[in-house]
Amino acid sequence: MKHPETPVSRPKTIPDLWQAQQPIVMLTAYDASFARMADAAGVDVLLVGDSLGMVVQGQRDTLAVTLDDMVYHTQLVRRGAPQALIVADMPFLTDNTIESTLHHAGRLIQEAGADMVKIEGGAVKAPIIRALTDAGIPVCVHLGLLPQRVRQLGGYRVQGRGAEDASRIIHDAELLADAGAALMVVECVPNGLGTRIAQSVAVPVIGIGAGAGVDGQVLVMHDLLGMNPHPARFVRDFLRGRGSILQAMQAYGEAVRNRSFPAEHEGFV
Repeated sequence: MKHPETPVSRPKTIPDLWQAQQPIVMLTAYDASFARMADAAGVDVLLVGDSLGMVVQGQRDTLAVTLDDMVYHTQLVRRGAPQALIVADMPFLTDNTIESTLHHAGRLIQEAGADMVKIEGGAVKAPIIRALTDAGIPVCVHLGLLPQRVRQLGGYRVQGRGAEDASRIIHDAELLADAGAALMVVECVPNGLGTRIAQSVAVPVIGIGAGAGVDGQVLVMHDLLGMNPHPARFVRDFLRGRGSILQAMQAYGEAVRNRSFPAEHEGFV
């Protein structure tokens, strides 16, 4: 008797995100064990964020994270989730010029095993995004609140509340999509602006504090697990009332996909 073959899983790809019929679930990961668990929970994208500076290293912000740190942690995540779609942050001052960005991004792809790199910044980054894309390196751009500029901004503040600032962010999103960005993360903007950005570009827009009208959500893993003593308003503790970390990750994914997270009060107006 011939037994049916067990389906062979394949690596997740960027076209999978573009063709997704439901909101995209992204979660940060910094080591093999949690990456394996997030992948088992059905998380679509693992982000090796420079947020590791704060939640792993105990730094006050992300600026002290080095490229070597990012390579190391991305390698760990890749080992834990070999089939996952992994995005790695370009840390502070590694994306200033086209030449240096190509070199540093190349390390994250070749040496660390990332599928895509994430770069913070607006229209000024368009030539760099175009050069990376032309070189075959997929790029996720990060708009709205830019954590690498938090000292310049004077803190973690909502962006895009004024009409002029909102128009600038939308313009930046359109320009960077035209430059070849394959994915966008938008952080800490009013709910309505998050929706407008998602409607203005063809690439998937992932929100964090950007409302439910975008194409997916991302959270820092430690926030999802209730480990932040001073959580932002857009954070929800998914471990509360559940028996395991795996269940918390699964609950997060379900809430993102049915758009019950974020709720209206878990965003900004």
